[in-house]
Amino acid sequence: MSTAVPSRPAPPAVLSFAASDPTGGAGIQADILTLASLGCHPLSVVTAITVQDTTGVEGVMPVDPGWVADQARALLEDMPVAAFKMGMLGSVEVIAAIAEVVADYPDIPLVLDPVLASGRGDQFADEEMIEAMIGLLLPQTTLITPNSLEARRLAQQLGVGDEGSRGGSRLADCAHGLIDAGCEHVLVTGTHEGTPQVVNTLYGSHGVLRTDRWDRLPGSYHGSGCTLASAIAAYLACGADMAEAVRGGQEYTWRTLAAGYRPGMGQFIPDRLFWSRGEDHDAADS
Repeated sequence: MSTAVPSRPAPPAVLSFAASDPTGGAGIQADILTLASLGCHPLSVVTAITVQDTTGVEGVMPVDPGWVADQARALLEDMPVAAFKMGMLGSVEVIAAIAEVVADYPDIPLVLDPVLASGRGDQFADEEMIEAMIGLLLPQTTLITPNSLEARRLAQQLGVGDEGSRGGSRLADCAHGLIDAGCEHVLVTGTHEGTPQVVNTLYGSHGVLRTDRWDRLPGSYHGSGCTLASAIAAYLACGADMAEAVRGGQEYTWRTLAAGYRPGMGQFIPDRLFWSRGEDHDAADS
């Protein structure tokens, strides 16, 4: 009698490039939890090692760019990847190494979360890194997901707008500047804006594709941007179109924040497995 195990179709694999966060709140750990929660198989390439807790980041050590490239190529040569997700990349050299790798896979959608600073304000990217991100990664990016502060900083590097402006039209200018720089879609999130609700807007080459409004939640959250970008990548990997993926990713992220908890003395952490603790199991329904 044969003892072979029947082969089952593998879930879609999403490859995340991000730094390690020992708290599990953000970074590669947040990506893994999010992707697995939404039915994907998470693959991970560690770009940097951090010393941090829920109150802030004390140190960042980028991984050697050759090791970053080798991690990615070993995975890509072994199994099909349905989407890329990128977070904090650590150094100009790492950005260049990643850009070279993903250039060989132009048909795989790429979601870029431009992590420029921590929630406390710890800076993760200098002007040289932002320039490398814009020049090497944006032309290969399917969707970039900056918050309003990141959108203005990226746009300022491109010579678009005024970093101090807080008008909605200026954010639209920032988004169009990023699209002109080469990416296909921009989702600007409005957590840092002074609006009664959080307003998130998806832009494409022909203008606004959708605008979503969410109730503001109390507290400060560690890893919300990582969760959102990973969730959108998961939806894209599962076959959703961009507008559907962005809506589903926002819905999932809002629910993780609403169920967030505070395990330490700092920020709250989104509960990416809220559905396993007695909540509605269909995390993506709206």
